[in-house]
Formats: sequence, structure tokens, C-alpha cells
Amino acid sequence: MIRSLLAGVVAVLMAATTQPAVADTDVRFSLDWKFEGQTAPYFVALDKGYYKAEGLNVSIDTGSGSVAGIPRVAIGTYQIGFFDINSLVRFRDQSPDKDVKAVLMVYDRPAFAVASLKRTGIAKPKDLEGRVIGAPPGDGAFAQWKAFVDAAGIDESKLRIESLGFPVREPMLADERVDAIVGFSFSMFFNLRQKNIPPDDIVMILMADHGLSLYGNAIVVNSDFLKANPQAVRGFVRATIKGLIDTARDPDSAIKAMMKRNETADEKTELARLRRVLAENIVTPWVKQNGIGDVDPARLAKSIEQIGLTYEYKNKAKAADVFTNAFLPPAAERMP
Repeated sequence: MIRSLLAGVVAVLMAATTQPAVADTDVRFSLDWKFEGQTAPYFVALDKGYYKAEGLNVSIDTGSGSVAGIPRVAIGTYQIGFFDINSLVRFRDQSPDKDVKAVLMVYDRPAFAVASLKRTGIAKPKDLEGRVIGAPPGDGAFAQWKAFVDAAGIDESKLRIESLGFPVREPMLADERVDAIVGFSFSMFFNLRQKNIPPDDIVMILMADHGLSLYGNAIVVNSDFLKANPQAVRGFVRATIKGLIDTARDPDSAIKAMMKRNETADEKTELARLRRVLAENIVTPWVKQNGIGDVDPARLAKSIEQIGLTYEYKNKAKAADVFTNAFLPPAAERMP
């Protein structure tokens, strides 16, 4: 009897050990742009095993802009992406059947800006009148141009927009073929520095300083993946926040995680870029009080209204349609 019981126990144990382990959930995550300093937090989370600890097998890809990637998340090419929430508002309006939602705000203060050089004499938004402005059509900052023009009181009929590609944006300004360019502040500044433009000669007009209440880039999730894998999304958010906090506390170490993926980059430049993004866009005064990742619903609602000043909604979203904080850990775990 005892022998048969022992045999049964052994059989159960052997069956348990031969059962395949539960596989990690695969997550394809798309960034908005290249592997640069500002992407360090995600590689910190990857290298420190934060995603793996949540049962996630995360792969990280570059992107082609903070607008263009949203449809790829919507159709499931990527389960999760890092894109402009204001462009998400418009995407949802144009594609009401695609319930793409933001679950983690990263750029509490957007990096949308207009850059120029001192010699142009451009120092404030009204100075853009009578000038030629270069902008890539797929740029997240240029997507906010109409709202910026309205908020800053610029007469758009008195200027000319020249459509150009990302690679030639800063060179055209440096060569004075355009008077100003539109883009993310931390991209334009360091790209101009690489063209040997002295820092004191670069003029950066931040849209957030001239009437825009908009947020910036956020973590957005495919609707089917969100419904089928809520715990995976919760784990991704938690792991990403840990990466953001670690990066904010020790950017010197964090930048090395990114440099392993882009060995041709200049570490000094990318560290300076990362520090700028942390100070200007991520660890803002509001975030220091409320933690990384959440939004002020009233401000988000105002931003949706502000987008509507220059965009005709067909089915205007509410703040709760665009962003949910249901997947965020408690505020105490989100303090930078």
C-alpha cells in the first residue's frame, strides 16, 4: 500500500516536472524614433529584467515618427507603442472602430518646438510671420502646428510652410534655406549642435510656453491585446515605470543601456539629450508631486478642446476614451 502511494507521488512529481513552463507573453514594442538618449529607460527596464519579471518577452524596435506608428499599433503589428497622444486623439476620431488607448503618460510636458538661429531675428512666435518654416509632414510636433498658431496668435497667411524630410530638416536651417524648423526640441537642438551650431546661437520656441495645454508622447496599446492580456499590460507599465525611475535617478548608468544598441552614437551627446528630456519633459513639477505616468483629467480634456480649435471632430473623444490610469501602480511606486 505504502509502496503504491509512493509510486503515485513520484508519478505526479514527474508529470509536473515534465509539463512545459508557461511561456512569457511576447510583446512587440515600437518606439517613435531612433535609439537615442531619450530611449534609455526602456533598455534599462529590459536589461535589469523588469519586463522578464512581469512574464514578458519584450522586443524593442525603432520608429519613423510619433504619428506614423499609431496605425501599426491599431492593427496589431505592434502590441504597444510610444507615440503622441494628441495624434492619437485625431486617429481615434478618424478611425472610431480602433479603440487604441494610452495607459502611461511619459512626456508630461511635450517637446513640441520651433527652432531657429539668432541671426534670423526670430525670438517669439509672431516673428515667424513673413518667414519660411520647414517641417516634416509626419512629425509629432508639426501635427500640433495649427493649434500652436491659434494659441500664439500667429497669422498663418503671412508665412510659408515648406515640407521636408527628417534628414534635411536641421541642415536646411543651418544653411539658411529655411528661417525656422518644427520638431521635438531635444532632437533639433542636438542635431543642430552636430552641424557645429553653437548652443547660444540656437533659438528654441517651446509651444508649451505659448498657450498649448497639450501632453506629449505616451505608451499606447492595441485594443485586442489590452482586452486579452490586461495583466501583461499592467506588468509592462509597472516595468517601464521602474526603468524611468532608475533612469531619472542615475542617467549616467542608464545611457549605457541605450549605447549598447547604438554603438555609433556619441555617448556624451546622448547623455546630454537624456538629461534634457528628463528635466524638460518627464520629471516635471507636476510629476514630482503626483508620480510618473498619470494625467490631470481636466488638462487632458482641455487639450482635446484645444485640438478641436483647428481640427473638425466627427465624434470627439472624452479624456477617458483616450487615456486610462487603470493599469498604473499606486502613486507611491511612481515617484521619481
